[in-house]
Amino acid sequence: MKVTVLIENSSNSDLICEHGLSLFIEYNGLRYLLDAGSTDAFRENAYRLQVSVKDADICILSHGHYDHSGGFARFLDGGRTADIYAMRQVGEPHYSGSGGRLHEIGIPEEVWPVYKERFRLIDGRTRIADGVYLLPHASKNLEEIGARAGLYKMCGEKLLPDDFSHELSLVFDTAKGLVIFNSCSHAGIVNIIEETKSAFPHRKLYAYLGGLHMKGKENGRETCLYTETEIRKIADALDAAGLELLYTGHCTGRPAYEQLKIHLGNRVQELTTGRIIIL
Repeated sequence: MKVTVLIENSSNSDLICEHGLSLFIEYNGLRYLLDAGSTDAFRENAYRLQVSVKDADICILSHGHYDHSGGFARFLDGGRTADIYAMRQVGEPHYSGSGGRLHEIGIPEEVWPVYKERFRLIDGRTRIADGVYLLPHASKNLEEIGARAGLYKMCGEKLLPDDFSHELSLVFDTAKGLVIFNSCSHAGIVNIIEETKSAFPHRKLYAYLGGLHMKGKENGRETCLYTETEIRKIADALDAAGLELLYTGHCTGRPAYEQLKIHLGNRVQELTTGRIIIL
């Protein structure tokens, strides 16, 4: 498996970076585009990295936020034939209370509903290729995590804490074990790993790639939304689950990344724009 980070919040080169995430995955002769960042910048980076995103066999939107869906506007306008897999709830209005004010963070209007018919909406576990699956969340009370994170969704005329029913995991059942992609892990990485293990009870866990939604801000300074004790418990759970590799970035944040690194060592690696990962 080859994973190319087309865009992420950071860059160690002259490639464009932005708040967002887009990954190009090559596995068993098929090409998967997971998310498209906030803007069209992922395509410029793909061109410079000699990655032909227009030839993606399968596209996936991990959840209904702008920083993962915005780039699909120009991508779809270019006449792409592959539909985009997403959860049925992905087009619902979504909001964040970060920064002390409520603001919309859902899919941009130029993507949804303009290209709504280009999305292949799913309700449950879905096999999209041999050994490749999309998994919705199965954990209970996820709205409690939404309330703590200040993330909300509109149900009719009522604003409720997000239960992340619009979020999915992309899972590859490989010879080395299960490889999980979850771009923001809003439901919590421990919950997501437990969901995946429950769906594939006789398979070992190998790698996890995606943001962990641990980044906060206080007095203009980047902070971690989780305490050191909570981070240690998460690291212990990943260790107990047998996770061999964790590639993370985007919404994880530097403070959380450094704490995870203390507990998990070199098993934790950075996602950064332009990085190529071979699994």
